[in-house]
Amino acid sequence: MADGDAECRIENFALIGDCETAALVGRDGCVAWLCWPRFDSDACFASLLGSRENGHWRIAPTDPNPEVSRRYREGSLILETTFETTSGAVRLIDFMPPRGEASDVVRIVEGVSGEVELAMELTVRFGYGRVVPWVTRLEDGTLRAVAGPDMVVLRTPVPFEGADMATVARFTVRPGERVPFVLTYQPSHRPIPGPVDAEAALADAAAFWAEWSGRYEAPAGDVPPHWDEAIRRSLLTLKALTYRPTGGIAAAATTSLPEWIGGGRNWDYRYCWLRDAALTLQALVGAGHYGELRAWRDWLRRTLATQPRRVQI
Repeated sequence: MADGDAECRIENFALIGDCETAALVGRDGCVAWLCWPRFDSDACFASLLGSRENGHWRIAPTDPNPEVSRRYREGSLILETTFETTSGAVRLIDFMPPRGEASDVVRIVEGVSGEVELAMELTVRFGYGRVVPWVTRLEDGTLRAVAGPDMVVLRTPVPFEGADMATVARFTVRPGERVPFVLTYQPSHRPIPGPVDAEAALADAAAFWAEWSGRYEAPAGDVPPHWDEAIRRSLLTLKALTYRPTGGIAAAATTSLPEWIGGGRNWDYRYCWLRDAALTLQALVGAGHYGELRAWRDWLRRTLATQPRRVQI
């Protein structure tokens, strides 16, 4: 980020995804990177590379100095961030459910203790942070943002308003309360996607990842038991980079920066690199995940077609 905030270091971000694209969520509750609807699409949240004016979605307490802890739910890409403030504690649950009618980012704020005031700020910028969308409020209260072929809609019971080319809200959460926010992508020429039940989507995401994680087989050889959780977590990250419709595997969820400004060495790791994919598959197959290997093999055959000599790395 251009503002130089220490929170913007890549190690402070966690990955969520739906096996078709992925988002990066900071410790401060900010979604700072998301290419929608695919890994190789333009980013609509690009503050990771620029500033928050280039697109972000932050939900966090108004307390400027909360204590922050994070974890993934076991065997899943469901991220839980807990904020402890002077007035209480809240938990932010972030995930992308398996894709149905459209692609969604779901965020649920859960009250843990006390009474906590939170702020939400949504700045959508298509085209890698360059394109300001046309934003309207529909009759049912849904927020719609459209620019060219792209559209996102926000649904939440929290009242919101526009301010400084962003959508903002303030709300308070108490113990046991759960407040959902659902942001959905749809091509702009298609009808507005139907509403998503955040709690049902959470159950679907948990079931999807539990089923996949349940296929895990401990790698053969002398692997210390205390490495088991790290191996499982690494495999989930690799699975998140698989593109479910085709079997292709992205090398990374982020784009690249040039090795020198104006130079030609500027590789985009959101695409499928043959070497990286082979190493990914070696790890997945070693842990008993053979479906990804078959899907990638079929992807490779289609990609090479009748001209294998022309393939690039």
